[in-house]
Amino acid sequence: MSAEIAEPLSPAVAELDRQTDVLVDKGYPGLAGMSEQAFRGLVAPLRTQLPAERFVLVVSPVLVPAERMIDAVDLAGRSGFTTMEPEDLARFQPIAEVSLSDSPAYLAVDPDTGADTLNVRPDDALHRILAAGRTPLTLAEGLALATQLPQWLLERNCFEMLGSRAGDKRVTGIWVSKGAPRLGWCWGGNPHTWLGMASAASRIG
Repeated sequence: MSAEIAEPLSPAVAELDRQTDVLVDKGYPGLAGMSEQAFRGLVAPLRTQLPAERFVLVVSPVLVPAERMIDAVDLAGRSGFTTMEPEDLARFQPIAEVSLSDSPAYLAVDPDTGADTLNVRPDDALHRILAAGRTPLTLAEGLALATQLPQWLLERNCFEMLGSRAGDKRVTGIWVSKGAPRLGWCWGGNPHTWLGMASAASRIG
């Protein structure tokens, strides 16, 4: 009897598996204090909810804090970094306009780095994003995007994450500094020609 031939994975499932492998290779299970099997188990339910659009796998900062996420971002062999303190990063929480589930892992659907909001004040760009029916990326979602698609920082544009704020006038952003991805912040009232406002169409999970 011939062995059964496994059916090929759909492109969406294959992409989810690829992104999961990336996080496993970067040590996310250990950072989350769990085994690789348990970590993959968190992601597994998403296999039945995959969208047709591009997506990014997001892990909750409750499991892996932001300062660990930026360490895992790699651009052409240069590791990401930040000069922000962990306690300061932890202050950046989802804004009222962002609805998140309690899921430890979910998908940000159709992510975009916001090229159309270059040189627009972040506080003004938020209204534009919401009016378009999209949602601003949170700090964790922006880091997830940079982790999975770091080349976008060069091929598209660097970006800020309006979906998380710390109760002050700052907005976190990711840009390239001396060839490496850097997590920092800018003022919400200051436009930048090289920083767009990242957003997604929706969230799943």
